[in-house]
Amino acid sequence: MPSLRELQEAFAAALLDPAGVDLAPFIVSDHIAPAARLDVYRNNARHNFGEALRAVYPVVERLVGAPFFDHVAACYGRSHPSTSGDIHAFGARLGDFLAAFEAAAGLPYLPDVARLEWAMHEVFHAADAAPFPLERLAEVPADAHATLRFTLSPACRLLASPWPVARLWALHQPGVAWDDAFDIAAGGESVLVRRSGFEVELEPLAAADFAMLRRLADGQTLGEALAAVRETAPGFDLAAFLHHHLPSNHLCDFSLP
Repeated sequence: MPSLRELQEAFAAALLDPAGVDLAPFIVSDHIAPAARLDVYRNNARHNFGEALRAVYPVVERLVGAPFFDHVAACYGRSHPSTSGDIHAFGARLGDFLAAFEAAAGLPYLPDVARLEWAMHEVFHAADAAPFPLERLAEVPADAHATLRFTLSPACRLLASPWPVARLWALHQPGVAWDDAFDIAAGGESVLVRRSGFEVELEPLAAADFAMLRRLADGQTLGEALAAVRETAPGFDLAAFLHHHLPSNHLCDFSLP
């Protein structure tokens, strides 16, 4: 007789692969065939996971249509079954999945649209950060500024794409009229995804600002990041950068060596 853990694992596997595990001997039929009873759970699971993806990726669905989105959801669920008790975590890898999904190859911008919507999903559910400690920063000696390391707010994400995905996303919001001048091949965008109150906002960033935030978020010191950015943008204004991103709490903390 299997243990409870073994039965639970077999049941979870059977929801994804009907032919993989024979659970019939362990299912109480109650006038319903074991396979039919299991199908009820299997269909409910597929529906719930599909609806979870639909809630996070509304623009992806609008771009491909509901029938194709349902097909994507089913294929994704088989390739990347949920490993968390939190359904909000399901769908984290859809952008990478779409990049390798042959049926979506004709829409090369689709993976980045998915990555943008996942970033917005994460930002919406992220924890709040305390206001940036400006008073503590003011106490740091000038000769130590280059060694500072900053922390990106948990309610911020950075996304760079060779496609204008933020504009494409905006044009697919309810009630927004299509812009006939929009050109998907017009060039890429660098975007800061941030939360303001209960609203998720997209802030376009200049290439140098994005590179600076990216390097700081990756753990480089202020001096290291500034030197690297000024190799390609000699006129980069560090004071203006900090004046914007510190009070806005996009960078929410700092540390010294």
